[in-house]
Parts: sequence; C-alpha cells; structure tokens
Amino acid sequence: MKQKFQPDPNLDRLIRRLNEAAKETAAEPAVQISARTIREQSETAVARWELPAAEFDEKDEIGRLLKAARDRDASDLLIVAGSPPMVRLNGTLSPAGDSLTEEETRTLCGDILPRERRQTLARTGSVDFAFTRPGMGRFRCNLHRQQGSWAAAIRLLPKTPPDFTELNLPPVLDRIVNLHHGLVLVTGPTGSGKSTTLASILSRILEQRRLHAITIEDPVEYEHDSSLSLVEHVEVGRDATSFPRALRAALRQDPDVLLVGEMRDTESISMAITAAETGHLVLSTLHTGDVAQSINRIVDSFPPEQLETIRTQLSISLAAVVSQHLIPRTDGEGRVPAVEIMFATDAVRNLVRSGKIAQLRTQVGLEKKNGSIPLDHSLATLVRRRLISVSDARRRARNPQELDALF
Repeated sequence: MKQKFQPDPNLDRLIRRLNEAAKETAAEPAVQISARTIREQSETAVARWELPAAEFDEKDEIGRLLKAARDRDASDLLIVAGSPPMVRLNGTLSPAGDSLTEEETRTLCGDILPRERRQTLARTGSVDFAFTRPGMGRFRCNLHRQQGSWAAAIRLLPKTPPDFTELNLPPVLDRIVNLHHGLVLVTGPTGSGKSTTLASILSRILEQRRLHAITIEDPVEYEHDSSLSLVEHVEVGRDATSFPRALRAALRQDPDVLLVGEMRDTESISMAITAAETGHLVLSTLHTGDVAQSINRIVDSFPPEQLETIRTQLSISLAAVVSQHLIPRTDGEGRVPAVEIMFATDAVRNLVRSGKIAQLRTQVGLEKKNGSIPLDHSLATLVRRRLISVSDARRRARNPQELDALF
C-alpha cells in the first residue's frame, strides 16, 4: 500500500526562509568597482613589492645587507645566528655587521622565504629558491636549520648573464654556441661558476638564433630574455616535482635547446642523454673535477648490466665537456677561470665507447688542434697573461713539472 505523504511544518518554515533570503539577495544592488579603483589598487600592490633599492625602509635589514653585499661585489652572503653576517669577497669571508641573534636571523630569513616554500622548509629543514630585489638584481638562496635556528646562504647573481669576454672564457667556446644537437657538460667543484658559464653559453645562443629553449633548474638562476627566441623557465619544486618529470614533459614541448641545471640521478642523466641523442642540444652541469671524472660519474651512475649501453649512447650524444676552476687574480680583482675543454672527436668517442675513460686526460692534450684545451695549458696561459700567480697555477696543475715547461 502506498504510504501517504505527511507535510512537515518545520521543513516548510525552513524552505520559506531560504526563499525569502534568496529574494533579498537578488534585490541588493551589485557593488560597482570603477576602472580607476582597480588601477589604483593594482598600482598600490606593485609599489609595495617593487620599491627601488634607494627607497627601502631602514627596517628592511635583509635589503640593506643584500645592497651592501652587491655594492662590495661579493659573491655570497651568509647568515647564521650567533655570528655576524658574512660576505664572500674573491673567495674569502669578511664580516658585514654585528653578530645576529636567533630572532634577528629568523626575521631576515622569513623576509625572503616565499610563502609556497614554507611547508618544504618545515618538512625537510632545507629549501632552495631564487628571488629578485628591484634595483639590486636576482639572488639564489638556500635556507636551512642549524642548532634549532635558521640560516641562509645567498648567492648574488649578475643582473644579466655575462658574456664570454667578461668571464675570461676561451674564445673556442663559440664552437659550442654553433652546435645544434648533442650533450654539453660544464663541470667543476661547488662555487666554480658552472651555472654562470652555462648561462653565458645559452645567452649567446639566444642572441644568434631563432629557437625554443627550456631551462630546468632548482631554482631558476638567470631569467633569459630574447627578442629572437622563445624561452621558458621551469623551476623544480614550483613548476615541476622533479628533474626527470620536468625533462619528460619538456621533450613533448618542441624544444631546440634544453638547459638542465644539474643531472642529479640516473633517470635524469638517462633522459638528458636520450634528448641529446634524438637531436636536441642539452646543456647541463656536474660536480666533478675534470673531463675524465665527468664521464666516469655518468657511467658509474648506471648498474653493471647497462654499462655497455650507456657508454655507447654517451659516445654518440656527447658534444663537449668544459671543466673549470676559479683562481684568485694577481691584482686582487676577483677570480678567473682556468678551463679544461674536451670536444668529442672520433678518438674521444672511441675511448668512451670502449670504457678507456682514464685515457681521456691524455687524449685532450692530443686534440689541441681540434680546439680541446688541457688544464695545464689553460693555467700557463693565465700565468703568461699575468692574471694568476705561478704558485696558484702549480697548486691546480695536473703535472707541475710539465706546467713549468709551458711558461
């Protein structure tokens, strides 16, 4: 038997109230916002974040420290609770103020930490990012915890990627600019200027050709601008979750040039080599001391059963390896790179394919006519130009006795 519907007075009252509220809302006039109001609000927001350096409030301590470091041509600013802020000048640390309390350090770090990176810092205890200060340029930063407080290592980046001539890099690097495919590695220890050299190479490529370039970095250091080319900057941690994911996606985006900030794991190395092998120009870095170590680092990243395959792939895709070290100038005006360069000739490819990596150091010396430069020859050239001292050259030389014969 069908049950008869029984009306509910409470439900009826609720429905009437909702209907009345809806009518009242519909009758209210819409809020009118003029174009002038929108423009004024936008200008206020922009002014809040884009004050010129000269107009920074005196309480903006991190702004004052960054400006002081930039004015002194420092390469880095280090902030640690219990110590004075330190700037690195020509490789040497120098104090830039009074000792900082834990609360002062927290305030300084908090002023530059992007909102979207706070959870990462809380979860992992360390975070990398880049930021821009109007009037002062761009900075790369690592914030981390130590002894229960915050600390920061801030790298001061040039406002625009410098040219080869500004960096005292060998003119032969122009050969890399003219490459259309292959893997180019810029290697060296931490703080040797790898990212800057890589940025200068890409900048010159963008000036000379019409192409699509994608940079994948953690964080993005240099923001390239080109009237000829299309440039995209992908930041790992913000735009992509990892280097391999960013690389995989980039290969579907019709790139001509890929700049990979660092090949950190087997997957990213494999994808970078594949990209170079399939017709892209791939620029990347490794933390290694010379050309032979760079090839070994790549090969040793793979399990034994893949070694023959990866050596073959690498021998096909490799275009050049640039290994550099920064050495203090004799005039005290900064540091200058000593550069070892190996271009991938047939002989070099055969050594890589056959696993005779140790012989690459000797082969670089035999390939000078093809543009390769042994480290000792680069050091000797810098000594002859009176840019570095003999003692500094000998400390970096592969063979000090052979170096002396080159002066």
